[in-house]
Amino acid sequence: MSGGPRTGDRAGTETVLLDDAPLTVDQVVAVARHGAVVRFSDGYARRVDAAADLVTRFLDDRTVVYGVTTGFGDNYTETIAPEDALRLQENIIVSHAVSVGAPIPEDQVRAILVVMLAHLGAGRSGTRLETLELIRALLEEHVTPVVPGAGSLGYLALEAHIALVLTGRGQATVDGDVVSGAEALRRRGLTPVRLRAKEGLTLLNGIMSITAVAALVAHDLRRAVRQADVIGALAFESLRGTTRALDPRVHALRRYPEQAASARNLVRLLEGSAIAELHRDHRVQDPYLLRALPQLHGSVRRSFDDAARVVDESLGSVGDNPLLFPEDGDAVMAGNFDGTSVGLAMDAVKAAAAVLAHHSERRTDRMVNSTVSELPPFLASTPGLNNGLMIPQYTAAALVLEMRGEVSPASVESIPTSAGQEDPVSNAHLAAQQAYRSVDRLQYVLAIELLAAAQAADLLEDEVGVSGSPALRAGRDTVRRLVPTAPVDREFGRDIEALRTFLTSDDLVAAAESVTGPLE
Repeated sequence: MSGGPRTGDRAGTETVLLDDAPLTVDQVVAVARHGAVVRFSDGYARRVDAAADLVTRFLDDRTVVYGVTTGFGDNYTETIAPEDALRLQENIIVSHAVSVGAPIPEDQVRAILVVMLAHLGAGRSGTRLETLELIRALLEEHVTPVVPGAGSLGYLALEAHIALVLTGRGQATVDGDVVSGAEALRRRGLTPVRLRAKEGLTLLNGIMSITAVAALVAHDLRRAVRQADVIGALAFESLRGTTRALDPRVHALRRYPEQAASARNLVRLLEGSAIAELHRDHRVQDPYLLRALPQLHGSVRRSFDDAARVVDESLGSVGDNPLLFPEDGDAVMAGNFDGTSVGLAMDAVKAAAAVLAHHSERRTDRMVNSTVSELPPFLASTPGLNNGLMIPQYTAAALVLEMRGEVSPASVESIPTSAGQEDPVSNAHLAAQQAYRSVDRLQYVLAIELLAAAQAADLLEDEVGVSGSPALRAGRDTVRRLVPTAPVDREFGRDIEALRTFLTSDDLVAAAESVTGPLE
C-alpha cells in the first residue's frame, strides 16, 4: 500500500494510504508505534465492496461455501440456513476468543489491526467496508483491544479477542483505562458492528497476527544489526584490535555480500582512529571474536535479511480461506491461512539473534576481564573499592541464556486440532512471540556492550594519550549525553535501561553516519 507514510490531514500526523501496493514493514511500524493514521483509496473501497457483494450472492443462492453456508473446522459438513448466517459469525468470534494469560503489547495489537486492514482490503475475503472502517477508527482513536497472548497456534484466538471489541464485547484499553468493548467504543463515539456472512471468519482467519508481529521483529532486527556494527567497532577499538583482518582482499574471497558489507562498515567506522593505527601490529592476530567480527555479523545479517523477505512477502499476501474471486463469481477453499513460512523465518531469527547476542556478550566479557583486556579490572577506575561493570556482564550472560532457551524451533511442533481436520498446525504464533522476546533481550545485551565499550574507550584514550575514530567519537558523544563515564560505582541498571531505550532509535547509527556517510 504504496508511497510509505505521508503527511496526513491531521497536523503533524503521518498517513498510511492503503491502495494497490503491498503494505511495508515501515508502514506497519509507523501505525503500530508512531500513531500514523490509515486511509483507504477509492480502489481499496471498490475491491472490498465487490467481494462483500459476492458473499451476499452466495448466501442468496445458497451456494455451498465454507464458513458462509457451512459450519467451521470439522463442522464443514453441516449446512447453515440463511437465517442463521449472522448468528454463525457471532458464534465463531465468541467461541474462539480463548487465548489466555497476560495481554500482548499495544504495538503488537496495533500492528495486527493494520495488517488486518491490508489483507482484508485486498478484496478476496468479503469483509464489508463498514467493518474495516471501524478497525481503522480503533487505530485512529487509540482504542486497543485487550488480547491475551498465550494459547494461539498461529491465528484464530488472538484475532477473536479483537473481533469481540468490534461487536461491543470483550475489553479494550482507552485513555489508559481497561474497559468493556462497548464502553471503549462509546467513549470515542463509535458504533459496534453486527457481523454479516463470512465476516467473523475473515476477521479470525489467515496469517494476519503472525505477520504483524513478524513485521515488528524484522524492523527491530534491521536496526539492531547496524547498531551491532557500530558497537562492535567501538569494542574492537577499545580491545586494541588489528585492522589487518578487515583487508578487503580477505572478504572478496568469501562470497557472502553481507560479510563484505559489515567489513566495509567497520573500516569506515575505524577510519582516522589513532588508537587503531597505534595497535595495528599489537598482536600477530586477534582472538576469533575480533578477527572474525565481519564474518560473525555478516552471517547474522544474512539470516535477518532472509527473514525480512518472508515478512515482506507475507505483508503483500492474502491468507484467508475461502478466497473470493469476484471477477469470476467464484470461491476457492484452500490453504493460504497456513503460517509455516512465517514461523520458520521467525525460528531462524531466534537462532540468529541468540548468536549475535552471544558475540556481543563475549566482547563485553573481554572488556571487563583484565587478563585479556589490558584495561583495569571490570573497567573500574579504582578496582577493589569499586566493582565497575562486573555485574552488567552477568546480566548480559543471563539474557543470552534466556534467548538460548527459546531457540528450539516452534515450527517443528504440531498437535492436531478440530477432530483431526486441522493437522498439522503451524505453531507460528509461538515462533513469532519468541522472536519478539528475543529481540527485546538482544537490545539489552547490545546496550550492555555499549555501556562497557564507551567506558573502555574513555579509559584507553586516557592511557595511551591518543584518540579513537571521529565516527565512533560521535557515537560515544551521544551515549555520554545519556550516560556519563563512571569513575565510581552507581546504579548501572538505570544506565542499561537508558541505553536500551536509546537503541530503540536510530540515533547511534545516525551519529556515526554524520562522519562516515550512510553505512550499509
